[in-house]
Parts: sequence; C-alpha cells; structure tokens
Amino acid sequence: MTAELDRNPIWAGRIRGLGERLSGGRGLVVEGKLTRMVGLTLEAVGCRAAIGGRCDVINAAGERVEAEVVGFAGESLYLMSTGDIRGLEPDARVVPTGRVSEAAVGEELLGRIIDGSGRPLDGKGLLHADERRPLNGGYINPLARAPIREPLDVGIRAINSLLSVGRGQRLGLFAGSGVGKSVLLGMMTRYTDADVVVVGLIGERGREVKEFVDNILGEEGLRRAVVVAVPADQPPLRRMHGAMLATAIAEHFRDQGKNVLLLMDSLTRFAQAQREIGLAINEPPATKGYPPSVFAKLPQLVERAGNGDHGGGSITAFYTVLTEGDDQNDPIADAARAILDGHIVLSRRLADSGQYPAIDIEASVSRAMNEITDVAHQRAAREFKQLYSLYQQNQDLISVGAYEVGSNDQIDLAIGAMPSLREFLHQDMHVRLDLHESLDDLLTLFPQDNLPTNAAAG
Repeated sequence: MTAELDRNPIWAGRIRGLGERLSGGRGLVVEGKLTRMVGLTLEAVGCRAAIGGRCDVINAAGERVEAEVVGFAGESLYLMSTGDIRGLEPDARVVPTGRVSEAAVGEELLGRIIDGSGRPLDGKGLLHADERRPLNGGYINPLARAPIREPLDVGIRAINSLLSVGRGQRLGLFAGSGVGKSVLLGMMTRYTDADVVVVGLIGERGREVKEFVDNILGEEGLRRAVVVAVPADQPPLRRMHGAMLATAIAEHFRDQGKNVLLLMDSLTRFAQAQREIGLAINEPPATKGYPPSVFAKLPQLVERAGNGDHGGGSITAFYTVLTEGDDQNDPIADAARAILDGHIVLSRRLADSGQYPAIDIEASVSRAMNEITDVAHQRAAREFKQLYSLYQQNQDLISVGAYEVGSNDQIDLAIGAMPSLREFLHQDMHVRLDLHESLDDLLTLFPQDNLPTNAAAG
C-alpha cells in the first residue's frame, strides 16, 4: 500500500490531510433532541454531557441557544439556558460542545462594564482578553493560604476604626432595602487603597446599574474597577454565572500578586437564582423554599475569596445580604453569618434618623480585628462600643426623663459622649477618611490615659 501511495503523490497528500483533520478534531459528536420544556428547564435525550457541560440548542431560525447541563435522570439531560429561549420547538437539535464555562480575564477588563457572559455593556468596543480560567475556580489548600495580618483601608471611618478589615477577609453587609448599601459600596470602591476593585451587581434592578456606575461609582472609581452587571430580568443561570465571573476576575488579579476588593451585590440574589434552578429540576425545598443545593453553593462561592499563597495577593470581599423585612434570621442571612469572617449590619432605624452610613455598631463585628490592630486601638474601640451600647439600652428611660443624672456614672458618661459618638459615625459620601485619620479620630475621643478602669483593664 505504501509503495502504491509513493507512486501516486496526489492521493498520498489527500490521505495525509484527512489524517491530520481527524487527529486534530473532536471526532464524531452525538446529537440529541429536545423532548420537553417546562418553565426554565429543557429536557433532552439521545446525547451525553457532564454536569456543567455546554450544549447548543438549534432553534427554528437555525440560531444556537447556549445551555448548560444542570442535572440528569435516566437517559434525559436537564439543561438550563443562559439566554433567550424563544424560537425553540419540539425535537430541536441539541449539540454537546464539549466545553465548560470559562471566564475571559486580563488587564483589558479594567474600566469596563460587562455582562454575565463577559460581553461588554459600556459601548467602548470589543474586549481582547485572551487569557481564560474556569468559571468555577480551583481548590486552594487552606494551609497554603497566607494569614490575615494587614489591614485594608476602605476609606470609611466607622469601618476602619471600629470594624477593621484585614486583607483577605470576607464580610457580609446585611441590609434591607433603601438603607444606603449601594452608597456605602460606592464609597468603598472610590476610597479603598486596594489595587483593583471588582464589583458584581447580581440580580438587582436594571435601572440601578447605570445609577451605580454614573452617580455612585463615578469616573474615578471606574478607572481601576471591573463591573459585572447581571440585572434581575436575566435567566437564573446567567445571574449565577455573573457572581462566579466576578470572583474569577478577582482571582486572576490576586494570582498576579495584587490586592483586590471584591464587592458582590448581592449574595441573596445568587442564592435565589440557585433556588430557581433547583426547584425547576424538582429538587425538594428545605428552608423557606430554598433547596439544599443553595446552602452548598454559598460556601463554594465565598471560599474562593481570601488570601492566596504566602507573599501573594489577596481578595477582600464584601457580600451584601438582603434581609427581607429586616429579618436577621432569614435563612440566607443565617447561613452567610456562619461562613463569613464578620458582618456589618445597616439599620433602617439609623437611616431614618439621618445617620449615614447607617452602621449598627452593636450588631456588627469583624472577626479578624484583633489580628490586625494593636492593643491601644482595640481598647479605644471597645470603650466606644460599650458607651454606645449602654446609651442604647437606656435610651427609653433617658428620652422620657425617667433617668436621673448621677444615678449611674457610666450612664452619665454615655449621655455626655453620645453627641461625639454620633458625629464620629456620620460621614459624608463625598469625604474620604483613611485608616490613619480614622484611628487618630478614635484615639482623640478615647485617649489611653483617660480610659475608665473597666476599659483599661482589658
């Protein structure tokens, strides 16, 4: 046979070309067909694909609708579309692509606004980010992570001084609607000393995206930021991908040795998107309609943030958690508190009284504060919280005049200090107060030599 091919170079060239095409291709692809569609779930038979694998569903116009495998039963695959499913009809072709979801990352993303698929929304032209990484991230050995030892300046006096944040820490921002969480996120984006800021606007109103970018974030804040915007009208899978994409972008910059601030608004919408997917494939609901997969997905997303290897970069993350009806025992809020390194609670009562940012110091805590602050800072912060809490506990008696001055020295001290404490917590949204200024202001209120005995003993 070889001798015959040598005598016929034309056929030899054709055979070699076919061999190269076969060796470099994927081979035969077994297509399936669409048999059922209920709600958001597509059911296909006749093809095989792994969980998380991508498939193209061919609609009536010959266009490809991208979908992801989210479950299977027997010979059936359950798919969830990442885009518009209009135009699909019975027996539509389902073509496995052999790919998984990936994120395009790179320096080109800085200053850009993209959707959950990585496509630009800002009209500034196409993105040319050639580097890709898995959307689901990778496993990090917890023993390989660098410990939280350095503070991160977020430009907010109340947080810098009383709820100090460490590089690589993960905190929850617990708030109801209309108490100023978007403004607080915008302030941190503009005023932080992090190298890169990644903002994930997941499942919020579309109107809020433009308002956040133009009015809250501003041109200065956007210059070193990447915004991933997936409004509430997008399919649940794309909303989940938006949160995962923002995290993957933050991981990329962390792996380059940079300190990243990741702001995710909101973790609750991410959980609700997974609830929609779980219920659509008949997963049994558990707590308040949330299936068990929701509480498995939350730590998978959150654990991707944090410090990298020793000497590497960090991801300091703030995840907003919507407390419906200001209920702090909401199942998502309760689960978030268990997996985060602290929580900052925004109070509607304080917002209604005109205090911004409306941080409830009594209900908030930073679990890494003792690791990144000195003894003098800790004592002053503790004394601030003690006086503030003591006043709040006796506020009703003080307001109606039932408390007599001189009855309790500590309460008298709290009453005298309260105007200064309230002024300390208030900060105009256009004013930046860095870490050193915040600490100086706190120590001015509570000089170490003048601390009461119960505070100095700590």
